[in-house]
Amino acid sequence: MAKIAKPRMGVIGLGSRGYDLLWAVIVPMAEHGIIDVTAVCDAYEDRAEKGAKYVEEHLGKRPFCATNWKEVVDCPEVDAVFVLTAWEAHVDMCIYAMRAGKKVGVEVGCTYNIEDCHRLVRAYEETGIHCMMLENCCYGKRELMALNMVRQGVFGTVVHCSGGYHHDLREEIVNGDVNRHYRQRNYLHRNCENYPTHELGPIMQILDINNGNRFLTLNSVSSCAKGLHEYAVEHRGADDPVSKMDFAQGDMVTTVLKCADGRTAVLTLDTTLPRAYSRGLTVRGTKAMYSMDGDYFFFDGNPHFATVKDLIDNPENNAEALSEKYQHRIWKDYGENPIGGHDGIDWLAYNGFVESIREDITPPIDTYDTATLMCIACLSEESIAKGGAPVAVPDFTAGKWITRTEIKDEAKGYYTLKK
Repeated sequence: MAKIAKPRMGVIGLGSRGYDLLWAVIVPMAEHGIIDVTAVCDAYEDRAEKGAKYVEEHLGKRPFCATNWKEVVDCPEVDAVFVLTAWEAHVDMCIYAMRAGKKVGVEVGCTYNIEDCHRLVRAYEETGIHCMMLENCCYGKRELMALNMVRQGVFGTVVHCSGGYHHDLREEIVNGDVNRHYRQRNYLHRNCENYPTHELGPIMQILDINNGNRFLTLNSVSSCAKGLHEYAVEHRGADDPVSKMDFAQGDMVTTVLKCADGRTAVLTLDTTLPRAYSRGLTVRGTKAMYSMDGDYFFFDGNPHFATVKDLIDNPENNAEALSEKYQHRIWKDYGENPIGGHDGIDWLAYNGFVESIREDITPPIDTYDTATLMCIACLSEESIAKGGAPVAVPDFTAGKWITRTEIKDEAKGYYTLKK
């Protein structure tokens, strides 16, 4: 493909997340002259029409509007697509678009069998068209600050990372039948690490996954499932049909990943019990640690008896106080003109994808990375079903991870050699 100065974008999926992105990121990108929005789509006609009307009101031209997503992909006025639909549809939509010569940015989500991940990789290798997972937390301010410090050697040798999707979603899931939200049916029928990418994307960057390192095995265990039932009884009544559903998804899922170089990572899914939001990133190295919960660093030589409060209160350990010195350049640049949702990370992720189209370069999160992120759900499902037994994580790069010993430029999508 050639460079496209102003990509014409098709938007597929205008539910809660899709419509939010339309007004917070996609239309503002068009208003800034970065893209054109030429087509919108949703399986529900009312959502599709709402999206088309919003684009017309803000950009002055009505986009092509459809309820059949293939019509958007096939539209000659579309150069690339955003896939923002329910999880079950992602892989087939992405592959169809790639084979049609359209680059794809896909919202986060899981797969249902490992073959889907292999199909996605084959589509890239046969077409040369990448699929980028639009994992916004890879662009989180603290996630990129920690990555920057890792690359500067502040942590010494990184040995272990952990993180989680700690987000109380009970209202969203229990009312999914009312709001036409896909999470309810997934929690009803599956028990797995169904949403690993917010924590895993940044951890993969820190651990050099697919670029000099890879995941070898995965072990997952799940707690029982109590939170959704009790919430449904309390908020919708004991006789409500949802209150009588038998949810398969455990309230807490813990997943351990082992890397080829011996390093480890732990992921936690925690979405159906009361709690405050956190991604819980922790980085442990031979010279330092970082904890997102508390937002502090502990450096080799600090008093080992220091309390978390001591570290938070001390400017030499407090992450915000250290940000001027260690903030990633992406956030330094973005801070001069902040735009977009989720405190900027949506804008940064989507801009990274669009930049890869404009420059015709490898996206910051390429198809191998996307497949690796997607595969965790079905592998964890298998491990849980086997009582936490280890499951092999496929090498989607077919050995190329050994020689891809380079560092990605998260802003532009290309690679620079490690120093």
